[in-house]
Amino acid sequence: MSSTFTVDDNILKDLRADCANCFGLCCVALPYSKSADFAFDKDGGTPCRNLQTDYLCGIHKDLRNKGFRGCSAYECFGAGQKVSKVIYRGIDWLSNKEIAQEMFDVYPIVQQLHEMLWYLNEVLTIDAAKSIHKEVKQIIKDTENLINKSPKYILSIDVADHRAKVNKLLIHASELVRAQVPKSKKNTRRGMDYLGAKLKGADLKGANLRGALLIAADLRNADLRWSDVIGADFRDADISGANLTGSIFLTQAQVNAAKGNKHTKLPAPLVTPAHWLQGK
Repeated sequence: MSSTFTVDDNILKDLRADCANCFGLCCVALPYSKSADFAFDKDGGTPCRNLQTDYLCGIHKDLRNKGFRGCSAYECFGAGQKVSKVIYRGIDWLSNKEIAQEMFDVYPIVQQLHEMLWYLNEVLTIDAAKSIHKEVKQIIKDTENLINKSPKYILSIDVADHRAKVNKLLIHASELVRAQVPKSKKNTRRGMDYLGAKLKGADLKGANLRGALLIAADLRNADLRWSDVIGADFRDADISGANLTGSIFLTQAQVNAAKGNKHTKLPAPLVTPAHWLQGK
């Protein structure tokens, strides 16, 4: 079966949010609308009212209770510090307003490319996907080269075209992993809407759940080993006691958006969210 997601610590560090080394870009660049996930409306390019002068969130430890579940689940995959400290070399948007909008436009592009790098690095840890590791290493290099360019170059990147190239390899890796699960084709229900689905204790081993709407689904004690969950929406899905070890392309953001408990089994290097243990 697929390997535990273990890659170089420096790679993981680069592909995880480091708010202390970011200029609060997600709190400024991105828009959001008042909803169950956000307490008020905010336009893109406008600082969130909770953003402090040190670029840190003033309610970070209490986001969910303050109506910002969307923020608590968000993951920039290290794009924030990359844009702030590397691409712009520590030049911040607040003191240099002439570059502010450019920085805000560069940020979501880098975020998407970093997310691709996260998935690609995961593929390199999967034994079943060894046959495509050489191709994956090349596209990782190509992706990193795109990011290590000037802001103007980054703004010209055709992200959709590059994503299509990456996705081809991710789909291949998914097929190789899920092929190891006996009768996995029975679990392939791509594109189906699982909104609020009753799947307690369901056998979803090797399932193709790419982009599935699992919002508020009951997945308690479900077996999701070796399933492909890339892009699946886990908001308010109850995965208490579920087994997700060996599942592929699961991110911390998806886990943070779900409900779970100490009995939920997650693949490394994902961690149990604090709000699960607090019952929130």
